[in-house]
Amino acid sequence: MELSKNYTPNEVDTKWYEHWLNKKYFHSIPDNNREAYTIVIPPPNVTGVLHMGHCLNNTIQDILIRRARMQGMNACWVPGTDHASIATEAKVVQMLRERGINKSQLSRDEFLEYAWEWKDKYGGIILQQLKKLGCSLDWDRTSFTMDDNYYKSVINVFIDLYKKGYIYRGKRMINWDTKALTALSDEEVIRKETQQKLYHLKYKIEGSDDNIIIATVRPETIMGDTAICVHPNDERYKHLHGKFAIVPLINRRIPIITDEYVTMEFGTGALKVTPAHDMNDYQLGQKHHLEVVDILNDDGTLSGGINQKQTDTEGTLTNMPDVWNNFINNARNVSKATIKNMSINVTRFVLFPNPTKYEDKASSFYKELNEPKILNAMIKSTAMFL
Repeated sequence: MELSKNYTPNEVDTKWYEHWLNKKYFHSIPDNNREAYTIVIPPPNVTGVLHMGHCLNNTIQDILIRRARMQGMNACWVPGTDHASIATEAKVVQMLRERGINKSQLSRDEFLEYAWEWKDKYGGIILQQLKKLGCSLDWDRTSFTMDDNYYKSVINVFIDLYKKGYIYRGKRMINWDTKALTALSDEEVIRKETQQKLYHLKYKIEGSDDNIIIATVRPETIMGDTAICVHPNDERYKHLHGKFAIVPLINRRIPIITDEYVTMEFGTGALKVTPAHDMNDYQLGQKHHLEVVDILNDDGTLSGGINQKQTDTEGTLTNMPDVWNNFINNARNVSKATIKNMSINVTRFVLFPNPTKYEDKASSFYKELNEPKILNAMIKSTAMFL
């Protein structure tokens, strides 16, 4: 037999990897006579293909599992892929758009069919890449995070933890995509500096002719204001400590509170507090026990019968001369970080879940698992913590 002058990895690697697979060298069967050694692969997302980071990570795992086999342990390396719901949905929606299909016109089952199509295409590429790397995975145990048995196991664990009192549901601030109608983690949003206008609004002081001027880049959230906050050492506002102001447009009576969080040098030094739609305001609200008023519907429209997209609300409200001329003194541009999600939609801070919408009972939660509405409820219930 004549040896090739050059090493040809495509021929050699493929030949020996197929030999390993045919001989079931990587397959593991439970054995009480040997020490078990198991690694569950951190499942790569099906939104693309493996990169160098995956190569490094999986190479380390492969070294560890092969060493365990050589030491006589019952070694098992479990492969799988992750559905990466938000990122995958963005990719699937993009694919549908290229085909001239609108996601909103599809039923949940129809959309899932396209999602599985995407998974079969890109999930298959990822698994083949792992084989090309020579990873000694037990391929008979390949899992996907949306497999029926996997999904049910996760739900059962959550219910068990709930019954034992280890997890609970509470109100928490989240990032909400008003287009995809889903929650986003901090890692799934992109912060970008933009030029925005700083508006000055007059709030009348209760029981007097005096007023306090607020500088804000978000006048559209005025309906959610539940307090005005000033720095306790700001001499300009010491005479207003403990008094109340009236919110323009809606005439809501709100307290004037003090907190060192406020920057005296920014704007007018007076901050309108909207606990339901700003992370810092929410923390202030918790600290000072403020009312939380959610002014947005899931699709970004203002609640209370005002059918106006919030991304357009600022322009709409600030161009209502009959209402706003009395309150806006001037507006100038300032830089402010805005948030965009992976599909480049404006993302808002909202407060979920609403306890009046979702029963806090495991039995009810489990009963509704197969109902279409449970998906939306589960997405919003991001506040189940250990």
